[in-house]
Amino acid sequence: MKYRINRANNPKMKTYYILIIISIFVAAFISCNNNRHEDEHVNQHDESLHMTAYSSEYEVYVTASPFFAGQTVHVLTHITILEDFKPLTQGRVTAILSSGNEPVKQTLAELTQAGIYEFEIKPAVEGTGILSFEIETDSDVSVVTMQPVEIYGDVHEAISDEAETDSHNKVSGGNSVSFLKEQSWRIDFSTEMVKEEAIGQIIRSTGQIRNTPEDVRVVSSAMGGFVQFTSGSLFVGTEVNSGQSLFRIDGSSMADNNLSVRFAEAESEYNRAKAEYERKEILAVERIVSESELNKALAEYKSAEANYNNLRRNFTEGSQSVNSPISGYIKDLLVDNGQYVDAGEPIMTLSQNRRLIIQTDIQPKYYDLLDNITSVNFRMLNSEHTYSMDETGGEILAFGRSVDLSNPLITLTIQLENGTDLFPGSLVELFMKTEGDLQVLTVPNESIVEEMGNYFVYVQQTPELFEKRLVVKGATDGRRTEIKDGLSPGERVVGKGAVLLKLSQSTGSVDVHSGHVH
Repeated sequence: MKYRINRANNPKMKTYYILIIISIFVAAFISCNNNRHEDEHVNQHDESLHMTAYSSEYEVYVTASPFFAGQTVHVLTHITILEDFKPLTQGRVTAILSSGNEPVKQTLAELTQAGIYEFEIKPAVEGTGILSFEIETDSDVSVVTMQPVEIYGDVHEAISDEAETDSHNKVSGGNSVSFLKEQSWRIDFSTEMVKEEAIGQIIRSTGQIRNTPEDVRVVSSAMGGFVQFTSGSLFVGTEVNSGQSLFRIDGSSMADNNLSVRFAEAESEYNRAKAEYERKEILAVERIVSESELNKALAEYKSAEANYNNLRRNFTEGSQSVNSPISGYIKDLLVDNGQYVDAGEPIMTLSQNRRLIIQTDIQPKYYDLLDNITSVNFRMLNSEHTYSMDETGGEILAFGRSVDLSNPLITLTIQLENGTDLFPGSLVELFMKTEGDLQVLTVPNESIVEEMGNYFVYVQQTPELFEKRLVVKGATDGRRTEIKDGLSPGERVVGKGAVLLKLSQSTGSVDVHSGHVH
């Protein structure tokens, strides 16, 4: 007899099949989640390497996914010229990954775009490698070496090593702003290391730029008469050349000390003295006149000749011609055309502007510090550009050694070689830095941005990501400012362009986990 078991109606068997189906579903779900978890880790590693290195000439910034032995890695490389923080626009670049016995190399002669080279590197073996770039231009060859990079055997090894990844390879979120290299290359932008230096007390004052005495000439009249400018284009600031005719003094219409009469008298005296000397010269040969009489006649002749030639050369038709004694420009016009002047009266001043001086008055309480001034920075009022005494070839000439009731301040004089756009008469703000023993951290003045009474700097995390950091500032020397709190030695901050980063940050938030997009 055959028996047929009705499984559908057997409660135990039904429960058994249900448990089997549930087990299969759970196993599939766990497996799917595990695969997705691995995929997420792989995706999180995409371009998770952010490496930056500097030479004396270049900044090299690299973004890439982790390196795996036997797998090709896309290495996006940004090369910036540190002189002006603009992109490298031409040159051969070789990427070298040194790991094992045989280094992996790739040379690119063409840029993907200005400043950007894209390499495809396939590590041969796992381990620790050194990535470097050889940059060859028409002028020189430079090698920039990055920090060591880990080459993994598989993705599981990379995931387990993620917690120990060097902080230089991680991009922190927080109060950060993204600013791509393409953006910074288009503006006046720079970064630099926080500087540690010794700064003493800083003396601030206001001074005025003036000409040095030897660079200024006063042109005066040698006779009384009426001024007649020889050119209609003589104004303050007009450039003149040495020997150029400037003006004439017309004395022909004067009743007293008439120049025409003086010239006629000088000519007559010259002719008389000449004839008398020639006559006595003949008589001296025959020993009719003595040698002393001949010498006296010669002296009278030479004197009359000099006076006559001077009047003939500088005075014609009753007027004096005055030429420029130097090349320069007209600093001041002291009379009007047609005005009467006396003999010796100044007509104009000329200046060469080869050297300038700054004179400032300082309170006597700083007297003991004046001998310890190491450098002076200054800027014209209402100007953002600050000059240094060193770059203008300047030096401190002198400072006052006494004060009185009429002048209770100490006058300090600084000489400058005029290689700048400074001009006499300008008011300047000065920052005089004295010697000091205390080492402090400083940043460029343009690094500091103000917001609601607080001061911030942008600290570089990568060349494309910057952290807005609150700082406490101290004294300034006009170019750099002391940072009392908020920064550490070795950090790099934005110099030029900090204000634009502030504007960029105010436009929206930054997704620090997003991949690099060009």
